[in-house]
Amino acid sequence: MEEININGTIYVPKKSVKGVVNADGQKAVLIRSYAAGVHFGFLEKEEFTPSGKVVTLVKTRRVWYWDGACSLSQMALEGVKMPANCKFSVEIARNEIVNVIETIELTDKAFENLKNVPVWKK
Repeated sequence: MEEININGTIYVPKKSVKGVVNADGQKAVLIRSYAAGVHFGFLEKEEFTPSGKVVTLVKTRRVWYWDGACSLSQMALEGVKMPANCKFSVEIARNEIVNVIETIELTDKAFENLKNVPVWKK
């Protein structure tokens, strides 16, 4: 992938930032909710209700803690640089999350990185 580093910030051509789509045509996304935290998975459904935006993700994991990305925006583009320090849950088949306040499409690079973060459990 072509990259340019300007004062420590990496820029890539827009054409090289592609999203991930599963066999059902669902996009891989990273979401942030008001009370349920951060999750990533495939976007099955998104609806706006009187109680806020409700998102249903499939093949999804909760991001309890991450290291190696300064923001969710960076994580959605690049993934994390310190996967061994991250705390990501096991994958679950489906999760409905209420009060979603941010939805960011994942790039190929970020998706491959995030899905390979070791499962954190006790």
